[in-house]
Amino acid sequence: MNFEVSTEPAHGSQDWFRVGRLSDISVQGARVALLPQGRVAIFRTQSGEIFAIEDECPHRQGPLSEGLVHEYSVTCPLHGWRFDLRTGEAAFPDKACVKSYEVRIDGDFIFVALGPNRFK
Repeated sequence: MNFEVSTEPAHGSQDWFRVGRLSDISVQGARVALLPQGRVAIFRTQSGEIFAIEDECPHRQGPLSEGLVHEYSVTCPLHGWRFDLRTGEAAFPDKACVKSYEVRIDGDFIFVALGPNRFK
């Protein structure tokens, strides 16, 4: 399911986008936000932390938002590559990376930063 995305700046910055409600993502679940930079997958871990990464595996372009969420990683549903939700880096022995984005929670709303210096 995709989020509706506010195109209004949030938190006094042009870089932050409101991407949905925390209550809309189940534990170990994910949602997709369609943003100007493309599809961003928003994940909620078992511990309740929220992470945002690019929603496309660099191997075969699998939708990571449809992957299995483990502690701090997600497995691509197409070929099993695992990506760290904190950094976007693939687990050894694979060598790849997807963009990871800074996330803020304000009440029940999730915000993602997309500016040029906001991804890792």
